[in-house]
Amino acid sequence: MSVSHLPSPSPIERQHSQTLVEHIRTQITQAGGSLSFEQFMQLALYAPGLGYYSAGLRKFGAAGDFVTAPELSPLFSHCVAQQCAEIFAQLEHPSILEFGAGSGVMAADILAELERLACLPERYAIVEISAELQQRQRETVQAKVPHLLERVVWLTTLPENFRGLVLGNEVLDAMPVQRFRIAENSIEEQQVIWNGEALVSQFAPANAVLTQAVREISGTLPLGYESEWNPHLVGWFAGLAAALTQAVVLLFDYGFPRREFYHPQRDTGTLMCHYRHHAHADALLYPGLQDMTTHVDFTAVAEAADAAGLRVLGYTPQMYFLLHTGLQARLAASDAQDIVAHTRLMQQAQPLIMPHEMGELFKVIALSKDLDIVLCGFQQNFINRL
Repeated sequence: MSVSHLPSPSPIERQHSQTLVEHIRTQITQAGGSLSFEQFMQLALYAPGLGYYSAGLRKFGAAGDFVTAPELSPLFSHCVAQQCAEIFAQLEHPSILEFGAGSGVMAADILAELERLACLPERYAIVEISAELQQRQRETVQAKVPHLLERVVWLTTLPENFRGLVLGNEVLDAMPVQRFRIAENSIEEQQVIWNGEALVSQFAPANAVLTQAVREISGTLPLGYESEWNPHLVGWFAGLAAALTQAVVLLFDYGFPRREFYHPQRDTGTLMCHYRHHAHADALLYPGLQDMTTHVDFTAVAEAADAAGLRVLGYTPQMYFLLHTGLQARLAASDAQDIVAHTRLMQQAQPLIMPHEMGELFKVIALSKDLDIVLCGFQQNFINRL
């Protein structure tokens, strides 16, 4: 979609974005005239009080910029809870740790379903750096399962000696990335500069780390090919693994194994921006007002997890995970005599499992620390494709 067709920000939103642009401009000056795209993305999303995820702007749901699977239907969280119950059966005094809980609806719905299954966790910990989102999550849990609010705690850093289930829904895609381009005899990195009037991007010779990383993954990509590389995965998984004693990690996100991620025909990369339910590719348009994401290279995720000492248990499209963790049974048991209820259930399930919607583009990867378990959600396991 052309950016000319995007909704216009309000005057207050424009002022907020301009304040962030001035902050980024100052950082560019202090850095000697340019920032890497990774540094720009970090500021645009996470600059304290100004970045997209740090400021008090509406992000999730119909009034925000995008809708996640847990917000589409409680069916998603109920299926995750079913997988959780299977894992809890193998552990003593387990808890749940969720990264970036968004509006808090998944936490609330998982707790409600686990209560129904009589296997509530000792606590439900949410790692969330945004005070505004912490408050919104607290309000959601309070509204949906008020009697379980006491089990929920909010953290800004990883816990120690964690035992249980770690959850991350659309967490990896929000990590700042480096963008590169295949040049004649070198690898170039995208940078952001101030041209005197606005933020603009340019390409310059990449440093040795990015050059080596791209040469290892790029194969025979054509001249001019652009894409992304995530430099944070190794450190993120190392930190996570160090915090775990015995656990399963479930990560949901949209992406591909490496050979598909860096397909020659995907020659402009996967970077997308989301603003009021419109997707476009201009990352410099509304800093602080729009989400920026990239698809996930799940091969890189598996490699980083393995290097951190985590075992890859499974990898599967979201539709298979949901169908095997209770969704198929719920649909089969739906009372077809109650046409309204049956139709509503089918409508809720469709975007979660249809291949042309979330069903195939979204993947689930399962990792473990000191826990050998066969997971019901990975009965159709495509780990060999990583």
